[in-house]
Amino acid sequence: MRSRIDGGWTLQDSTGREFPATVPGCVHTDLLAAGAIADPHLGDNEAATQWIGHRDWRYRTTFDAAPGARSDLVFHGLDTLAAITCNGVELGRTENMHRSYRFPVDGLLRAEGNELTVELASAERFAAARTAETGGDWPNPFHRPYPVIRKMACNFGWDWGPDLVTAGIWRPVELHTWHTARLASVRPVVTRAGDTWTVTVHVELEYADGPADVTVEASVAGVRACAPGPGAIALTVTDPALWWPAGHGEQPLYELEVRLSTGDSWSRRIGFRTVALDTGDDEIGSRFVLLVNDRPVFARGVNWIPDDTFVTRTGPGEYRHRLTQALDANVNLVRVWGGGLYETDAFYDVCDELGLLVWQDFPFACAAYPQDGRLAREVEAEAREAIVRLAPHPSLALWNGNNENIWGWFDWDWREPLRGRAWGESYYLDLLPRLVAELDPARPYWAGSPYSGSMDRHPNDDRHGVSHVWNVWNEEDYLAYRGRTPRFVAEFGYSGPPTFSTYTRGIGDSADGHQKAADGDAKLDRGLADHFGTGRAELEFDDWLYLTQLVQARAVQVGVGHFRSAQPTCMGTVWWQLNDCWPGPSWAVIDGDRRRKPAWYALRDMYAPRLLSIQPGRAGLELVLVNDTDEGWAGTAAVTRHDFDGRALAAGTVAVSCPPRGVRRFRLLGEPGRPERELLRVAFDGRTADWFYREDRDLEYPPAEFTATADADGVTVTAVTLLRDLCLFPDRLDPAAETDRMLVTLLPGETARFALRAAAPLPAAALVTAPVLRCVNDRYRCAQEGARLA
Repeated sequence: MRSRIDGGWTLQDSTGREFPATVPGCVHTDLLAAGAIADPHLGDNEAATQWIGHRDWRYRTTFDAAPGARSDLVFHGLDTLAAITCNGVELGRTENMHRSYRFPVDGLLRAEGNELTVELASAERFAAARTAETGGDWPNPFHRPYPVIRKMACNFGWDWGPDLVTAGIWRPVELHTWHTARLASVRPVVTRAGDTWTVTVHVELEYADGPADVTVEASVAGVRACAPGPGAIALTVTDPALWWPAGHGEQPLYELEVRLSTGDSWSRRIGFRTVALDTGDDEIGSRFVLLVNDRPVFARGVNWIPDDTFVTRTGPGEYRHRLTQALDANVNLVRVWGGGLYETDAFYDVCDELGLLVWQDFPFACAAYPQDGRLAREVEAEAREAIVRLAPHPSLALWNGNNENIWGWFDWDWREPLRGRAWGESYYLDLLPRLVAELDPARPYWAGSPYSGSMDRHPNDDRHGVSHVWNVWNEEDYLAYRGRTPRFVAEFGYSGPPTFSTYTRGIGDSADGHQKAADGDAKLDRGLADHFGTGRAELEFDDWLYLTQLVQARAVQVGVGHFRSAQPTCMGTVWWQLNDCWPGPSWAVIDGDRRRKPAWYALRDMYAPRLLSIQPGRAGLELVLVNDTDEGWAGTAAVTRHDFDGRALAAGTVAVSCPPRGVRRFRLLGEPGRPERELLRVAFDGRTADWFYREDRDLEYPPAEFTATADADGVTVTAVTLLRDLCLFPDRLDPAAETDRMLVTLLPGETARFALRAAAPLPAAALVTAPVLRCVNDRYRCAQEGARLA
């Protein structure tokens, strides 16, 4: 019998103050609920709560217990340095956020009023002491001690999130009462041989009083088998429905159940599919292609960070909302980044249901890590547990050893400060691949991201393996994406501010604007200067917000459009990043209040299964068709060069066709007469693609003129003049309001409809005027010079 111990908890600090506590939870959220601190996510409050990570804390509760032959207290997640005491007896100590702990309490429990205490030591002090013990600072970009402690690295701050070092009981606590034997581990491995599928269920048992006669029964898809005691049970399933990633098929799930004759049981949903990684050599270098059921899958991906600084506030509902937002953006792969954690089962359950492939990093990021015995033992324990826990999920497609650590060893000047100390290489090239091969042999493993498949090659070599493209944003404009063609790009991104409602609620007049990126404001200004010839100092806030969000959206369009067009050389794009953990500027397309930025709409459009885009080629502009469907795509495309008054200056047609899961290129019209006043448009199959021959700063836009009407369901705009990147921002009127589209370009006479979702009707006059309704050529000001209400 399992019973949750989730009530009656209190929290006490080292000064003796006591507060009600929630388990699962953390100190910050308990103090916030008690009114003892201001919200660390708002304004300048982050700095005012730094003290929390430097103190010790005590959680305490009482619970009742029913008698049983054996009783264990199970802690599914402790953050991080805990000493656990039950009825005055210390059960053990922990120092790893990424694993669970089980403590036998036979003979300690009474029927009523058992006292349970969890004392949590300061992670800041522990990490400082361990850093000294292990030879001094471990190189990392933020000069924080996270490499020496098995705790979510981004708790110590990142270039998109706050430095708020947490402590708490972050996953459930259970009392498990059992007899004779229990299921200590269940690990299914799904394999295929021809048309036959086998689910091999590896079962480990723990006995209460030594080995006993126990029967294990396993069943799935109507197939049942039994075994006497622990070991492997093989279930052969004929012709099951296959699980496919989104856009390739359905996602049928089958309940796998394992039962002991003693009454203990285990169940999970599994899927029938194979996954492999093609890294074979070719004329360019070596491939990096995910294969699902032997089919190459182009990864339309996003990177996932912890969805909240305080991770217990992300429950099943929040996971479903956020991951559905990813699916709605035509995403088919989510990379769980290594500076975070192994997510809860609810995350992977949703991915299983939605068909979102999961690339799972082991939790190592951007740092050199000690390899001493103490830390290595923790790494092995957490990895073993995580591999076994996540193995049933069909969405899990790839294990990845680390984020940017191999790159750091090559390029980030680590060798002098390390002074010969091991930096984590044995984890990524020995321990972790051995554990995956042992425990999850049907899934591929890759040593790092970026990584080129060999320590004899530079890890970020575009000809091999996985690349990160950070010359864009850090050093160059987003047009530089077109100068790179990686085999698979697992990180590339461009920053932008959050939506208006999120900005005003969360940032307001904060002194640093929640800007965590190195020179982040200067880089935002560089993007404005490159494309609009202006900077923040010359702009009112509303103009700055719109234009910087637009630059981010344009970066999505250029980067994703280029990389998808480069198939089959490039077979995956994973945008950095999907989500945010607090309200601030970042590379996310969905901000910290779960609102979709203009970049989300750009990502959705560029990840469309059928993509029409115009790309620069070696001999001029080309029309590129990307067809990520199982049906061919063919017809006649209309190609027209317009001036900004809407007149057709040249026109023609192109017969086009693209095979299933293919890419095709077609040569387009020649050079423009007046590039500062012309654009090229291609129309095909209900889609359009536009090409402007100059950057905005060099274009002679007409003043924006249009008619607009608003009703309860949306806004209709008819262009009188060219309108570029027309956007509707209804959150300025109702923070919960959303629209179905953004970034619409209209020629004179064309009409666009923006559907609205809002709790109540919004004021019509405000909906059709700036700053709610904006386009680039409204002179970069919140003034509707020439707009007319209809």
